Amino acid sequence: MERVLVAMSGGVDSSVAAARLVRAGFDVVGVTLHLWDYPETGSVKGRCCAPEDVHDARRVADVLGFPHYAFDRRELFRSEVVEPFVNSYLSGETPSPCVRCNRGVKIHELCRLADRLGASAIATGHYARIERAGADVFLARARDRSKDQSYFLHMLAPDVLSRLRFPLGDALKTEVRQEALELGLPGASKGESQELCFVPTGRYTEFVAKEAPDRLRPGAIVDASGRKLAEHAGVHAFTIGQRRNLGVATGERSYVVEVDAEQRRVRLGSRDDLLSRTAVLCDVSVAPGLQLPARVGVAVRYRGEPVPAELSRIDAARWQVSFQRPVSAVVKGQFAVFYDGDRVLGGGQIESSSGAPCEAVAV
Repeated sequence: MERVLVAMSGGVDSSVAAARLVRAGFDVVGVTLHLWDYPETGSVKGRCCAPEDVHDARRVADVLGFPHYAFDRRELFRSEVVEPFVNSYLSGETPSPCVRCNRGVKIHELCRLADRLGASAIATGHYARIERAGADVFLARARDRSKDQSYFLHMLAPDVLSRLRFPLGDALKTEVRQEALELGLPGASKGESQELCFVPTGRYTEFVAKEAPDRLRPGAIVDASGRKLAEHAGVHAFTIGQRRNLGVATGERSYVVEVDAEQRRVRLGSRDDLLSRTAVLCDVSVAPGLQLPARVGVAVRYRGEPVPAELSRIDAARWQVSFQRPVSAVVKGQFAVFYDGDRVLGGGQIESSSGAPCEAVAV
């Protein structure tokens, strides 16, 4: 009997994923990673971390009849996710911490723990699918497009994908919720978690200010011509495309179109100023065999619809995406993920964007 390690957050998705594995006859072992808590209270907050969620995960394992273990990975989570998150905002970027978490913490640690616990496969409650074509294995988008999480998993290598199981990849969220209720699983009526586990309030600006109070630097908010409109308390409070809470009234609809951390300047402009025809990417991962230049669909944010584009190389470290049509708010620090229909071909971190292409070269 194949042993499968299943990641359990105590939420509905991972609980139903575990139930489906048990029903399919696998030898299931449950694992919960303790990632974050708040030192001022000593309590753990947020989905995947709160005491009640660990408790619910263990209760689900008891109901379904398999062992469950919890592992402390708070130090790793802070170094791999929280500190880069804070640094990114202070550098004028808008980070994508869930990509970092899946790559550097969750999937990485689950693979290590699976080896320790004698499991050949790893399962999670992610909404994504694994496709196989002969000896090749690919990540693909989930059936439920409103829940698809392939964006956060785009960087996974074939050897990791070959071990992964996504029991919910062909399910709709409504079906999963109903299944949890019918099975009487603990936490079946639990609500959805909409915010980051380490910022459950959603107030990212307050979190960054609390984590790095000595690194906040005031600066100027300027218009398109560079004329100073107001002062700001730090660039961490702004992201490209933002139009609310700007701290200034211009008399017309204005958007953040540039965040310059070095100059401590936030520039406002019109919606047209947000349009980009190209993006430069770093930290790129691609599926084996991808031939360049490649025609792909590119999503520049989570839940963003892929836009037709051409992918090429600039040099050994940087890649270029050339969009067929202008794309709004291509934000530094986010990830551009490549698709061929439902199949995920890879992705990279957005380093910059502009209305004009760079010169691509063969590498």
